[in-house]
Amino acid sequence: MAPADDEESGIHCRLDELLTARGMTLARLSELVGVSVVNLSVLKNDRARAIRFSTLTAICRALDCEVGDLLVVAESHP
Repeated sequence: MAPADDEESGIHCRLDELLTARGMTLARLSELVGVSVVNLSVLKNDRARAIRFSTLTAICRALDCEVGDLLVVAESHP
């Protein structure tokens, strides 16, 4: 059964932590990867429903990280 629109995906995006660790702003990342600040903010706040592989690759290159550094399985809370 597909999850309802209000259910979480179970994936946590560590974008905020990676940006902080690299001293980079969301605006600068937006310039580097060609994705709007609004769309990156959606990803950063775990509200994204999907991400293109090309965007994922561009973010990882800009942040010098691996996909597994950026996207992790969220801990479930009973």
